[in-house]
Amino acid sequence: MTEGAVLLLGGRSEIGLKVAERLAKGRTVVLAARRSDELAVEEARLGSAGAREIHRVEFDADEVAAHPGLLTKIFADAGPVGVVIVAFGILGDQELAERDPAHAVQVVHTDYVAQISVLTVLATLLQAQGRGDLVVFSSVAGLRVRRANYVYGSAKAGLDGFASGLGDRLHGTGVHLLLVRSGFVIGRMTEGMSPAPLSSTPDQVADAVVKALRKRRIRVWVPGALRPAYFVARLVPQAVWRKMPR
Repeated sequence: MTEGAVLLLGGRSEIGLKVAERLAKGRTVVLAARRSDELAVEEARLGSAGAREIHRVEFDADEVAAHPGLLTKIFADAGPVGVVIVAFGILGDQELAERDPAHAVQVVHTDYVAQISVLTVLATLLQAQGRGDLVVFSSVAGLRVRRANYVYGSAKAGLDGFASGLGDRLHGTGVHLLLVRSGFVIGRMTEGMSPAPLSSTPDQVADAVVKALRKRRIRVWVPGALRPAYFVARLVPQAVWRKMPR
């Protein structure tokens, strides 16, 4: 795994924080999120995990015009950045998105457009360093989009494709991109929803991510059983698939 600072974009993300905690020992960690002055709990967790220094940075993922300047400054201030965890995103409200185009666009903007923006900037900055690990969170929701959450799923489908292509572009540059394809994660983001089959927890996802980083893998499925399950899912007739729950 690449040495250097850990940058977490989405400083309140349950999964992102779990990954950062596992990487924090002896490192500088940068927490980037909106209302960064309210990240005391998250900072304390990273301190307990052994982080050498912790910095908070104000970051609004939807403000794409600000990404180049902000990320360039973070890289300059934090020194060499070893691992970047891109963990911001929203689930959105599918029923509302079907009635309100503004909400549908908001979900896609945060989960796809903003991701493209930061990943493009990050790829350039990491290439300039000549090294670094970049963690991108896709979802099985984007591998075959379902009626039950097609707005969120379509954004993840786009992100999965973009990240796959970006990973190929970065191959051989010293920059390693890990694409994480997780299923239903039981946590704050899905609170109140019935867990789907093959669900996981933030801790399980974080363990899988860190293991995959150490092995320099380019993709990881969480849990691993989802990979053959979605190979089969691609063969399900559309008439059946459209009735599938979230």
